[in-house]
Amino acid sequence: MTIPPMFPGFDGLMTLSRREGVDIRPTLLRVLTDLYVQTSAHTEDEERQFVELTSRLIDQVDDATRAVVRARLSIYPGTPAAIVKKLGLQPPGLHQPVPLAGSIPEQPPAPPALRPPTEAQLRMTALSMQPKDAAEISELFFSAGAGDRALILHNLADAPLKPSARIPAARAARAIETLEMAAFACDVENFTLELGEALILPSRTAAQVVNDPGGEPLACAMKALEMPGAVFQRVLLFLDPRLGTSVNTVYRLSRLYDRLSERSALIMLAAWRGATVAVTRAKYKPALHDDERQRARSATAQIRPFMQPGTDILTRNTSRGSGS
Repeated sequence: MTIPPMFPGFDGLMTLSRREGVDIRPTLLRVLTDLYVQTSAHTEDEERQFVELTSRLIDQVDDATRAVVRARLSIYPGTPAAIVKKLGLQPPGLHQPVPLAGSIPEQPPAPPALRPPTEAQLRMTALSMQPKDAAEISELFFSAGAGDRALILHNLADAPLKPSARIPAARAARAIETLEMAAFACDVENFTLELGEALILPSRTAAQVVNDPGGEPLACAMKALEMPGAVFQRVLLFLDPRLGTSVNTVYRLSRLYDRLSERSALIMLAAWRGATVAVTRAKYKPALHDDERQRARSATAQIRPFMQPGTDILTRNTSRGSGS
């Protein structure tokens, strides 16, 4: 991004922005605003540059930063009209030299907070996931689009399904360290191998999770390991160039990861494991069934001749009598 000459001192901020895990967009927006309001008048180029920079940053920062910038620009007489409209400020009138913020609507009374169910209640109401149901959930998730996948994960948080057990903390910590190192080295093979061993997934399912072009399955797998959000962002940036080079994809998956609950991720992990059981049963059930039929046919085909008790003795006595 080219920094206009009217905003000096941004080289240090841009250097800081290249460091890992540092989000300078809130700081950048506040500094831009402070520098702009320090001057009472601006040229058209300066105003245009300010509008271009701040318009993008306003949509990307948190509510607290946006509120600070809104308060600063609401008392500045030279706030550009585009920013006034974007922040929802009232334009200045004849007897109103500065734009004022709109009135804050009254908030309706908050409903009484519902007590969340305890872990014991969740266990009592949870249903064990059958392999067939697990296979359907897994197939539905992998075949859905990005929006539908986010909706599925949101609904799983309240679904009466039994999640898989948490990965032990020591094992998860070792896995997170190994996965991050493999991502830095772009070693997809070892990344997939470690993921399958840590989550107890077959190699085929682990590869499907890692190589999915959308990235949502990878977010579920990392959330099941309780990987920190900053580490997950670094994994996205380095592991797969298709994901790491797309700013929109990295930002979308980071937002999804922050909102994704551990329960949803563990339920999806249980679905992946159950789907593996369903595939294994479907693979071997016809062969076992045919074996039983073959055994039944061979047993009925071998029919021994019927012989009355004592017939053999009578035959031998008769043959002796005829020979004498």
